[in-house]
Amino acid sequence: MAAEVDREERRRRVWGTTLLRLLVLVATLLALAAFSIALAKVTLTPSPASEDLVRSNLRPGRSLRQYAEDYTFLAACKQAGGNLLLGVPFGILLPILVPRRLRMLRMVALTVTVMVVIELVQGALVPGRAFDIDDAILNTSGALLGYLLVGRRISHRYHLLAEGTTRVEATPEPKRKVAPKSGPKSKTKSKSRLTSKPRPKLTSKLSSKPRPKPSSRTKATPVSKAKSKAKPKSKSRSRAATDRNASGLVASGRALFGRLLTRDR
Repeated sequence: MAAEVDREERRRRVWGTTLLRLLVLVATLLALAAFSIALAKVTLTPSPASEDLVRSNLRPGRSLRQYAEDYTFLAACKQAGGNLLLGVPFGILLPILVPRRLRMLRMVALTVTVMVVIELVQGALVPGRAFDIDDAILNTSGALLGYLLVGRRISHRYHLLAEGTTRVEATPEPKRKVAPKSGPKSKTKSKSRLTSKPRPKLTSKLSSKPRPKPSSRTKATPVSKAKSKAKPKSKSRSRAATDRNASGLVASGRALFGRLLTRDR
């Protein structure tokens, strides 16, 4: 049951992440298509009124100097700011479509190529417009600004989500535990497990119990009484024997003394 629940949860996660990835991809593609249409209208529409004024520029910084010298502050900000804003969507949308490895460099390379192609088309085909290297530089710097502010975070989360789905799909399912078959092998295993368990030590329990102290009222054992009685008897016997010997010697001495007296008479 637990394995089935885990499978269902993994499937739901995979489906949810894949749907979210598809939604993000569709949204980025639609946004990129809308931006490309707007970029084409802004850059590739002809302007016949400015045919005599516009010239091609191959030196970096020449148009920027012209904006600072000849244009007013608002007109210069409008011209430079418009070129910067045209490159911001590249920095937000392209990192999602580009692989994670070296995504900033790839995004910059794609932005430069697209903008250079647009500038070449302007100078070659569109009347009233010319090739300007400063516009490509401003567009690329706008793409870098958009990537650093917004695109890096969005693309990082998107690629993490994609890696999470691939990891979940790649992880193997947990194997079910098979119950051991009943037989002599299982019995021997169960016996070995039972014998391997440590037996409780009885000595520790017995030693830990307090031993009863002998009370003063307890009577002495008969062996101890016999020993205590045997000692004074041996002493009394030895004293009686010495007394008997002494009395015998005195009696024999008196008898000899009496015989000597009778002989003299």
